[in-house]
Amino acid sequence: MRMKWIEIIRLRSAENASEPLKAFLPAMGKNGQPGLLEARIYRHASWETDWSLHLLWESGKPEKNGSTLGLRLSRALEEFGLVDHSVWIGDN
Repeated sequence: MRMKWIEIIRLRSAENASEPLKAFLPAMGKNGQPGLLEARIYRHASWETDWSLHLLWESGKPEKNGSTLGLRLSRALEEFGLVDHSVWIGDN
């Protein structure tokens, strides 16, 4: 049975990190990422320094500590500020 799950990687940077984040977009592509359905970046409505990356997956089971891609992105983003990485399972 396949299930959908999402990784949310939040970044709170000391300054506007829009340019460095745009550089990560190609790494979030679906190519070579089995099970990755969608990858999106959001900016907080009020704070230009707060970002959220959402990776939507479909697989047999969720990676409880995060996918290889998600973990790699989290580590790379740490140079820009505080990072919070979590995995969420849909309640279907």
